[in-house]
Amino acid sequence: MVGTSKRLPAIQRLVEIKTVAEQLHFKISTLLLHGGKVGEAVTWFRQHNGSYRRLVGTPEAVFLHWEWMSRQFLVFGELLDKSSAAITNISSLALGTADKPLSEWESRPAYYYQLAAHYLKEKRACLELALSMSETGNEMDNGAESVVPSAYVGQFARLLEQGDEFAMQSLTDEEYIRFAVVEGKRFQDSYEIIALLKKSYESYSNLKVQRMGSFCGFQIGKEYYMAGEFNNAKQLFDDIASLYRREGWVTLLWEVLGYLRECARKYGTVKELIEYSLEMAALPVSSGTDTQMKYRENGPAGPASLARREEIHKDVFGLVIGESGLSSVERNDDLKITLDNPLHLEIDLVSPLRLVLLASVAFHEQKIKPSAPTLITLSLLSQLPLTVEIDQLEVQFNQSNCNFIIMNAQRPPLAATADDKQGHRVESSSSLTLSTNKWLRLTYDVKSDQSGKLECTSVIAKMGPHFTICCRAESPASMEDLPLFKFEDRVETSPTKDPALAFTGQKAIQIEEPDPQVDLNLGASGPALVGERFIVPVTVSSVGHAVYSGELKINLVDVRGGSLFSPRETEAYSLDSHHVELVGISVPEGKDETQLDTDEINKIQKSFGLFSVPFLKCGESWSCKLEIKWHRPKPVMLYVSLGYSPYSFESTAQKVNVHKSLQIEGKTAIVISHRFMLPFRQDPLLLSRIKAVADSDLPASLPRNETCILLVSAKNSAEVPLKLLGMTLQEDNEDTGRPCSVRHEGEDLLEPALLVPGEEFKKIFTVISEDDSSKLTIGTACVTWTRDSGSKAASVLTKQTLPDVNVESPPLVVSLDCPPYAILGDPFTYLVKIRNQTQLLQEVKFSLADAQSFVLSGSHNDTVFVLPKSEHILSYKLVPLASGVQQMPRFTVTAVRYSAGFQPSIAAYTIFIFPSKPHFKGAAVGTGG
Repeated sequence: MVGTSKRLPAIQRLVEIKTVAEQLHFKISTLLLHGGKVGEAVTWFRQHNGSYRRLVGTPEAVFLHWEWMSRQFLVFGELLDKSSAAITNISSLALGTADKPLSEWESRPAYYYQLAAHYLKEKRACLELALSMSETGNEMDNGAESVVPSAYVGQFARLLEQGDEFAMQSLTDEEYIRFAVVEGKRFQDSYEIIALLKKSYESYSNLKVQRMGSFCGFQIGKEYYMAGEFNNAKQLFDDIASLYRREGWVTLLWEVLGYLRECARKYGTVKELIEYSLEMAALPVSSGTDTQMKYRENGPAGPASLARREEIHKDVFGLVIGESGLSSVERNDDLKITLDNPLHLEIDLVSPLRLVLLASVAFHEQKIKPSAPTLITLSLLSQLPLTVEIDQLEVQFNQSNCNFIIMNAQRPPLAATADDKQGHRVESSSSLTLSTNKWLRLTYDVKSDQSGKLECTSVIAKMGPHFTICCRAESPASMEDLPLFKFEDRVETSPTKDPALAFTGQKAIQIEEPDPQVDLNLGASGPALVGERFIVPVTVSSVGHAVYSGELKINLVDVRGGSLFSPRETEAYSLDSHHVELVGISVPEGKDETQLDTDEINKIQKSFGLFSVPFLKCGESWSCKLEIKWHRPKPVMLYVSLGYSPYSFESTAQKVNVHKSLQIEGKTAIVISHRFMLPFRQDPLLLSRIKAVADSDLPASLPRNETCILLVSAKNSAEVPLKLLGMTLQEDNEDTGRPCSVRHEGEDLLEPALLVPGEEFKKIFTVISEDDSSKLTIGTACVTWTRDSGSKAASVLTKQTLPDVNVESPPLVVSLDCPPYAILGDPFTYLVKIRNQTQLLQEVKFSLADAQSFVLSGSHNDTVFVLPKSEHILSYKLVPLASGVQQMPRFTVTAVRYSAGFQPSIAAYTIFIFPSKPHFKGAAVGTGG
């Protein structure tokens, strides 16, 4: 087809052939991709590209060929991008043939966008060459105004106006070339190249292919740089440089840093210019790289070689010392470092400038006493190609009074360092010269008067009057290698001469606290009791130091590791959210409280206290009392710390601390319990007890309008004797009143009752329900007590709310009536009374069991009917056959209506049998006289 057509000139004929082939290829590729045949479409594109790639044409029309090639890759990439959304896994397709298999990248749109940009750059280069060899621009523009596309695909003609009609005139190859050059000038190829590379970059990024994506990003940055958009270029170059640093691609990093260096130069940013230049000069580029770089395009930094590194090194230090300057393109002036424009660089643990300067600091000891000197080794390492002379080093610590300056004895002192020396120790070194990959080791002594952690934070190197580098100090034991030098052939040396110090050396040391010469005593004894204010005497005695600005810190900590605070409290006796709290700190009477400092250091919280201690001379003592209250039994650790200064100038003096601790066991003093008792030998039928489920936690039940006994007991559960001052029942709501009548039997305590550990005090109350409510609120049992310590102590009130009880009307009440005692062989009457308290007729079944100690007469089993509001009496005669405490025959009653049977308690059947008639002597009643 190419060789047979003679209708058009050679150049235009080739353009027509390629245009027709492009149209056919587009349709075929579209059909294949729509059918999901990605492999066949890629194979077809490979054939199409191979057929026309070598049809370049004449030299003056080469740019047309590269433009056509770029368009082929762009169109196929867009078709593949749109159709790949419907294909889940392209990599699983069988691509290509057995002879020429296709790579996975040929099925990715990013591959075609990248090559489209590549061919468009070839077109731009050839077009620029054609423009430089062509006629003047005005003549070319005038000749191309009347050229329009022809009616045939891929052809162009000149449009001629002949009167009212228009005619088409064929073009010669020379005219067509002039037209194509003019059309090429109208388009800005750089922005089209950037757009194509961005598509490829985004596609690679979505595929998580960082290396190919960074290559496309680097090409975008170069296009921005060539277009003069240095801000956009710098942003891309910075991201790419970070990846190349991590990957260790030194040669590629060199080229990227060269562009960043030029961007900084053009915008006049001195700091960035120096940083990029120093990093380039410190890269591990050897002289053998020169031959490798001759066969590839070099960036603005030139070839990556040792000679080029040395040139950059000289330029940078000529600028920082002030011997030379660099010109700025944008600002149109020289870049210099002056007094008004100083330069300060920061090098941290992740900075790429660790290649330039690396500082290792190691203390020779791990722990020292205050004011005791210790040795410290400072080691510096640089990878710059030439030697570096440092004018001054400043070693900084977290304690500024330990900072010191090292001066270079071979260099004249700088005029700007006069203020730097004020307040700092100045040392001198015979040489502060850094050679390539050789440690500069300096050893000096350091001492500190302040306890705690002493850490070397940074080392500041001063080179020239206005240039400093602050390098973060690193410990030899934890210092990481330089990432770009991991695979380089270099001699590795230790930062210290001592191998053990190189493996274990740290940049920090612990300064111990000075030995205190003040005694701190905690005088508490015995356990604390819940509810009382427990007193802990604290005594401060000066035995060698005077006490200035003393502070007493008190902390309460749970022994078991929990919290002293409870967000919810279920115990009735604990009314505070804190289980244990510090109530107060008191000074004994007679002490002069005016000696204390301001009220700002007298703070009391729930579990923390801060209290000031007055000035004490040597030999004096001071005491106070801590008042701690327990709301529930809990062991607590009491920590008391005394911080003081042995000198009067407290602003600069080091605090001395004394620590004491004491474990205090909090225990319950009084345990309150209660129980209800019904009248003796009288048992009501309570239906709630019969219907209750076994093991159910139901409140107690009492019969309505019956006198019941409430027995409240208080037991001493502490390990010390207690004095019980009183016991009362308090109404919970005094406004509404108590729905029952409660009164205590007997008299109140006239004197305190002494309770030894384990002893129990009991008090009897009678309870009679007086209304028709089903619930009865008894109230709160209140017990007032104090320690039996011999001295007057504050009383403590322990409360416990008694649970509510149910009140119900029993339908039947069974009473047993018999004499209080009997005589062996003498018969006595045994009555069983069944009282019906309802308005219904009650059918009752009863049974009486035999007893071995008695002979009885009467009905053993029967059924009786008890009339409403009446009483039925069963009478028996019993003859005792044995003496002593005996059990009478047991009586069982079953209420048929309620299907409930019940019998009195065992105590109701107990009676004492005398062997003969007893003779009691009555007590004389009367008045003496």
